[in-house]
Amino acid sequence: MPAPDTSQHDTATCPACGQAFTRAGRRIWCSDACKQAAWRRRNPPPAAPQLPPSRHRRDHTVYECGECGQRQTGRQWCDDCSRPCQRIGPGGDCPACGEAVALTDLIPGT
Repeated sequence: MPAPDTSQHDTATCPACGQAFTRAGRRIWCSDACKQAAWRRRNPPPAAPQLPPSRHRRDHTVYECGECGQRQTGRQWCDDCSRPCQRIGPGGDCPACGEAVALTDLIPGT
C-alpha cells in the first residue's frame, strides 16, 4: 500500500474570516483565533439580569441634631444650626404629623 502524498494539501476557505488557507488534516478554521471567534458567535454569554434602581440608605434614615434636637429624614445637616446630625437609624416621616420617626421609636425595648 503506497504512503499518502503529503506534498499536496487541500485549500479551503475559513468560514469565520473568509481567508483561504492550506488545510492540514480535518481542520476547517485558518487559525485558533477564528475557531474561538466562531464559537463565541454561536455561544453568546447570557444576558445580565436587570436589577431595580438602587435606593440610597440615607433617603430612609432619620438624623437628629445634637445642638437643637431637631430630627429629619434623609438630611445629615441641621437646617437651623448648620451642624452635622447624628444618625438615629432607619425610619421615615410620620404620615399623621409629618415628623421624622425612627423604627427604634416604634419598637418597644430597642
